[in-house]
Amino acid sequence: MDVAGFDHVNLTVRDFEESVAWYRRLFRFELVEEGVRDGVRWGILRSGGGRGSAMLCIYERPDFRGADPELLGSLRLHGIRHFGLRVDDGARWRALLERERIQTEVARWPHSTSWYLSDPTGHEIEVACWKEGQVEFESDRKEEP
Repeated sequence: MDVAGFDHVNLTVRDFEESVAWYRRLFRFELVEEGVRDGVRWGILRSGGGRGSAMLCIYERPDFRGADPELLGSLRLHGIRHFGLRVDDGARWRALLERERIQTEVARWPHSTSWYLSDPTGHEIEVACWKEGQVEFESDRKEEP
């Protein structure tokens, strides 16, 4: 079965309000649902609408320490290094980074440009902008008969 879309990423965050504000400011995520479960505040953030929306589920855990992906690797433990978000307008994204004074590492790939940054808790995010807005690889191109 094909996947209809990527549903969400689940993150623990140090500060609920700070995280909601940061994701809203940078990526237009809106808090669409929240609650408390087993004494832990949680929320669902959504950017975009309908089937094309991106969602994050966050749980406030100020007592947790961050998991350094490099440390996990040195301990030979598997883990998620980062999650990726896609933007369609690289110029607007660069202007937003400048306005917010956010430092990033930039990587130019064959079909896209990526910026790597960390959220307030320290989760690494890759923000990708594909050439001509198309997520396409050489293997996607079909030869004409």
